[in-house]
Amino acid sequence: MEEIDLYTQLRQQAKDRPSYILHDGPPYANGNIHIGHALNKVLKDVIVRSFQMRGFNANYVPGWDCHGLPIEWKIEEKYRAQGKNKDDVPLSEFRQECRDFAQSWIIVQSEEFKRLGIVGDFKNPYTTMAFHSEARIASELIKFAMSDQLYCGSKPVMWSVVERTALAEAEIEYHDHESDVIWVKFPILETRSCDLYDTYVVIWTTTPWTIPGNRAVSYSSQISYGVYLVESAENDFGPQVGEKLLFADALVESCTEKAKLVLKRLRSVCADELKTLILSHPLKGLAGDTIIGLRCLMAPM
Repeated sequence: MEEIDLYTQLRQQAKDRPSYILHDGPPYANGNIHIGHALNKVLKDVIVRSFQMRGFNANYVPGWDCHGLPIEWKIEEKYRAQGKNKDDVPLSEFRQECRDFAQSWIIVQSEEFKRLGIVGDFKNPYTTMAFHSEARIASELIKFAMSDQLYCGSKPVMWSVVERTALAEAEIEYHDHESDVIWVKFPILETRSCDLYDTYVVIWTTTPWTIPGNRAVSYSSQISYGVYLVESAENDFGPQVGEKLLFADALVESCTEKAKLVLKRLRSVCADELKTLILSHPLKGLAGDTIIGLRCLMAPM
């Protein structure tokens, strides 16, 4: 495509057509592209090509995000390898190294995107570190200030003690953590089905401190539920022999294993039955309607 300068030919061919602009969220200029970049760029290239073929001047201009911690962190890694302290480096020198680093990866990523067959104005990309881009950002901020839309306030933010700067949510990495789970029985207070009056609706949660304020139990019309009779129980606490429990069929096996129960399935419970239930609060005795949870997810108990 470069040999025949396809991009220039497409622009000349479509110069009198109506414009179609794809606003592309730029990648970081801090390393080789990965499969996520490939998926992102190929899908966008399909969109741009389709509009070009439909009679538009679809001019794709690639761009790069050259600011933020990912690039600064790479320079600091180099400093540490050389035994240098970031604080001993003049700010102007540090910023220039960040610019040089970003520019080097813009060149590399441009070639990698071209290998994917992406057609765009790679000779004139937009970059957040371009001085005219930074000037435009500053001028727009001044407009906010002059129209009284900018104010001084306070809000909690993520903070890097090492970098001494605010962090975005996407820059936070958490260690895996397994939370404690509690199971709670909600007695059925009102129901249209007589055989459910002595039955408990079982829920589970990793936030037990929310139980006192609980006023509803969510369910999903896409999940299968059943009523189960406790035939044996190894523990003196929790469900006992003779009790009837209502919960999702898919969670029966894990529930019986962890609670050391033997359950017998009595019957299915449909969504029409569930939506009519009124439950009693297990702690305060307060009634609460069951409500449908459209985003209810099946998770192991």
